[in-house]
Amino acid sequence: MKIISLFSVVRGYNIPVIILAQYLSAIFILAPEIRALDIILDFNLFLIVFASSVTIASGYIINNFYDSQKDLINRPNKSMLDRLVSRSTKLKVYFSLNFLVVLIASFISWRAFLFFSTYIFLIWFYSHKVKKYPFIGNLMAAFLAVLPFFAILLYYYTRLPLYEIENYKNQFMVISAHATFLFLLLLIREMIKDLENITGDLANNYRTIPILFSENASKKFITALTLATIVPVYILIEIYDVGYMDIYFYVCLIVLIFFLLYLWKSNKKAQFLLLHNVLKFLIVAGVFCIVLINPSILWHGKKILLSI
Repeated sequence: MKIISLFSVVRGYNIPVIILAQYLSAIFILAPEIRALDIILDFNLFLIVFASSVTIASGYIINNFYDSQKDLINRPNKSMLDRLVSRSTKLKVYFSLNFLVVLIASFISWRAFLFFSTYIFLIWFYSHKVKKYPFIGNLMAAFLAVLPFFAILLYYYTRLPLYEIENYKNQFMVISAHATFLFLLLLIREMIKDLENITGDLANNYRTIPILFSENASKKFITALTLATIVPVYILIEIYDVGYMDIYFYVCLIVLIFFLLYLWKSNKKAQFLLLHNVLKFLIVAGVFCIVLINPSILWHGKKILLSI
């Protein structure tokens, strides 16, 4: 039961999705000119993905450590399961995981060491201080969720010869558009969580937007952010080539229209939880739909594996 409890604390069910997202991003978005098999067998990339996953897992632990009282109100069932592991054990695991990440990062390069050391600090700073403040806490949570993908971006950028850097800068616009869309979805999800968790936040002196202003003010912010997703979607569909992934973006826009209609009718925790799950579904579906950018890459990879 303690193992299950620790798995719940680190949200082990999210880690495989994060790993898959990083590898698919590397294959189809960040380095499409490199063979998929070469990316999969790249040991340094594996270490970066592994370090990112372990850092995120440790981040969930420290977040759970500071939010234990709030979660007891907002998520009583999960909170009771998480409490099977003592706070001292959680801290020991947290520091052990961070030490492992720093050790791995130092083996990769000094850039990786600096990146992951900063990432670990930012997660702690967010959990300890920033998350209690309105909007800036939401912004930082969404930023920290996107940050691991920049580790892979930095890795491939530093490997490029000088004559290819200019071409890579042009591709950076495509990467930025994908990152912006993901960032907006994550930011909307964080603001929905504020509406969903308003009871526990109020009891623990969290100064979120619905508490400081009103639920309507929070809904207006969410509406503005949802409408803002049109910009990166337009850039990706109309200006750049995203292959068959444009189907995913069209579906997202349709779902987000109904999302907004339901948002303005919602006033109960169960309704906000449903909206939260819709956003999680769109984010996870987006990970799998990255393959649609160029499915032939997988086919060529399959032929290479068969020939081996």
